[in-house]
Amino acid sequence: MIWVHNSASLQDSFVSQGKAHTPTNGPLQGIRVLDFGRILAGPFCSQILADYGADVIKVEQPLQGDETRSWQGKGEAAAWKDGTGPISFYFAAINRNKRSLTLDLKKAEALEAVRKLVKETDVVIENFVPGGADRLGLGYSELSEINPRLIYASISGYGSSGPYAKRAGYDAIAAAEGGLMHITGHPDGGPVRPGLGMTDMSTGLYAHGAIMAALYSREKTGRGQHISASLFETQISLLTNIGANWLNMGRDGQRFGAAHPSIVPYNTWRCKDGIWLALAANNERQFKALCQLIDRTDLLDDQRFKNNAQRVEHRPAMDDVFDTVFASKTSKEWMHVFDGSGLAHGPVNTIQKAFEHPQTTARDMIQSLSWDAVTSGEWRGIGVPVKFSETKGSFRQRPPILGEHTGEVLGEVGYTEEEIRRLREQGAT
Repeated sequence: MIWVHNSASLQDSFVSQGKAHTPTNGPLQGIRVLDFGRILAGPFCSQILADYGADVIKVEQPLQGDETRSWQGKGEAAAWKDGTGPISFYFAAINRNKRSLTLDLKKAEALEAVRKLVKETDVVIENFVPGGADRLGLGYSELSEINPRLIYASISGYGSSGPYAKRAGYDAIAAAEGGLMHITGHPDGGPVRPGLGMTDMSTGLYAHGAIMAALYSREKTGRGQHISASLFETQISLLTNIGANWLNMGRDGQRFGAAHPSIVPYNTWRCKDGIWLALAANNERQFKALCQLIDRTDLLDDQRFKNNAQRVEHRPAMDDVFDTVFASKTSKEWMHVFDGSGLAHGPVNTIQKAFEHPQTTARDMIQSLSWDAVTSGEWRGIGVPVKFSETKGSFRQRPPILGEHTGEVLGEVGYTEEEIRRLREQGAT
């Protein structure tokens, strides 16, 4: 694939499909976000804000942009038209509803553009290594002098203080050091990284919630503030019940595969057709109903299984029973048995089947927009998961081509076409 940058003809062909200020009645309409975030946690956070109506301006390095633009999967290049990039479906998945502004932050002219933008910005999101923004002249202390109402959210690997503050941090490392990998996987196997960047995305969720709280606080005080979130602190907080067991009883977490450490039965079982079924019985009423449905009421009289505490103690024996039971029917047969029972159950779906699920369609969790950059002419993305009765979130604008909105954004803060051309010639954009 051939990469191009700031091609006027290319950008013109895309603008008609995703103009910046697509109408929205989202709850954050009128809020402007200047997003310096890269990779996953920061962009995931700002995409939520964008879905809710905020005008998110994604600041990217000229020519290369966010690293995820180059993270194409095997065979993906054929899905994009030549001259589109750099772009990938990874990038597209977490950068919709945003505008792309390219600035070389090592150049004084680019920093001056940021300062002009900050005057009319509500939220800044950054994930530089702690201290990096200050060295560039873009730290909270400097930008808040320009705009005292500014909410400045910093996302890092380990936080802004402490002995690890300056270390690089990534999702897998935080999952390892923060204990998640220790409890993920099967008992007889090694530690496993979850199939998604759960620590990264959870940090983005925490940061999004904190930004919303800071916006609410600003309505009362008139002042912004500095928010600091980190992957490591997020992962420590997510230990929840496992962490509580260690803090209060000195009991270390273990790997249980798909099972629950505190509830039995709560697991996945392989059915006759090879498909796995997930099922949980969280209380005694549900356990009784389960035993009746699988025609094993004898289990109710077995003292090893008389309550959840006993079932946890005798987990291997309970698992042996259910391994045999569920292997006797196909997944469809078991789904028919449990339908309408009130028990939580469902097959372990492939990604294809997850998107074909009737609830996925009913809740508008697949959205599409026309996009000439994709060889099919249509880009499909994941919908907004939280629904509002009045101020709805929206899937209104495709992800931006690198630098697509540079001229547009700079023009909004007073730059003339000649000044923008000069910035480009100087390599500042």
